[in-house]
Amino acid sequence: MAERRRWSLVPRSLLGRMLLLTLLAILVAQGLSSLFWLSHLRSSQREGLLTSSRSLAYSMAASVSYFRSLPIGYRPLVLDQLRSMGGTRFFVSLNERPLQMQSLPDTPNKQAVLDIVSDVLHQRLGRDVELEVEFVAPDDLRLFNSQLKLEELPRSWAHYALTLEPVNPPVLVTQIRIGENEWLYIASLMPAPYVSLEPEALQPQQILSIGLTSLLLLLFAGLLVHQQSRPLKRLARAAREVALGSPAAPLEERGARELVEVSRAFNTMRESIDRYLSERGQLFSAISHDLRTPITRLRLRVELLEDEPQRAKLNQDLDELELLVKGALQCVKDTDIHENIEPVDINQLLQHVAGPYLADGRVKLVGEAGEPYPGKPLALRRCIGNLLDNALKYGQRAQLHVEDGTEALLVHVDDEGPGVPEQRLEQVFEPRVRLSQRGQGYGLGLGIARNIAHTHGGEVSLRNRREGGLRVTLRLPRLVVE
Repeated sequence: MAERRRWSLVPRSLLGRMLLLTLLAILVAQGLSSLFWLSHLRSSQREGLLTSSRSLAYSMAASVSYFRSLPIGYRPLVLDQLRSMGGTRFFVSLNERPLQMQSLPDTPNKQAVLDIVSDVLHQRLGRDVELEVEFVAPDDLRLFNSQLKLEELPRSWAHYALTLEPVNPPVLVTQIRIGENEWLYIASLMPAPYVSLEPEALQPQQILSIGLTSLLLLLFAGLLVHQQSRPLKRLARAAREVALGSPAAPLEERGARELVEVSRAFNTMRESIDRYLSERGQLFSAISHDLRTPITRLRLRVELLEDEPQRAKLNQDLDELELLVKGALQCVKDTDIHENIEPVDINQLLQHVAGPYLADGRVKLVGEAGEPYPGKPLALRRCIGNLLDNALKYGQRAQLHVEDGTEALLVHVDDEGPGVPEQRLEQVFEPRVRLSQRGQGYGLGLGIARNIAHTHGGEVSLRNRREGGLRVTLRLPRLVVE
């Protein structure tokens, strides 16, 4: 049941399956290409981030060396002059102690940058230098000994060096001890375009591009499949018309090369079938005419014989021969019905077939067909009539149950008879096979009904019911062809 439910999710039409397959192929291809592209982008971004971090660390080391070289009294004056001039790449201040701030959560990129900056500063300033390096969010940034926030400073002092609206990237804060109770505070942003520590992700524009590309590919694939499947639909319509014996023009041989070859082969096959059916009709007409006359002539000659026992044996042989001829001719006559295809009101047909038995309660009709069925009226009446007569013959009572759906029209004929042995469920369809030797008939009813169903593309099947009796099911497909 689970497997059937899973398969029910797969579209049944060729167009639907091709679109589903194309969509899956697009998603897989776009996913793999995006994965490769993103992996390469992140790798190159990380490499550039580390290179920029090393360059930034060298600049910090140079700034620290410069302030170390200044006399202690000149250091605050230099800082005031730098602020008056509009600042530099770094925001620099002197504090009595390291400022405590909330650092950002650890990430691989953050840790790699901190390691490189620390290594370069130790290499340039000495292994015994005391320093603290950390990334801080702009809102958590503190400046000077008084723990001022960034927004509390004059805009010309630090905003141009430490803000990048509207991104608000993290700030790299480096605090280095350069003397007794003197810590040099250096804050800066990472160089563009590596201002963010987060790994690169797919941008909305890229997602939109992938969606539009997938939509266009689906549209073009759908148009292509729809265009190429039209000859297949014409082939299905023509095959149904051939099965029903309806006259039709030859199938157009156009489209792709393979479709042209299929159409040409179908036209050749239909011509052969038409020629065979015509020759078969002529053959049986000749047999009917040629056999009846000699059989009648033989009967007249037998009557002239004086030997009574011999005359009785010959009459018996002639009766058997005539029975075989009549049975064969009736089989051909009942299954080879030349009718035009037209909409058949199945409900009205069932009322007509079961009418004589509905009044006395021998037949019960359940369900109805939702819409007419395109078929041969007389052939369908004979098919259902044979099934109903067979049910009443062996079961005395019968029930006709109609189930109509989008795929097929089902007519179940249930009887109250003894049923059929399982090993003979298919054998009873063969000509002149009868389960009971009582009554009249040639044993052709079920075989004729199945042949008529086959001409409509359907089937007749038998199944013994658990509660007793036999269920005969006539299945007539509703072929929908655009």
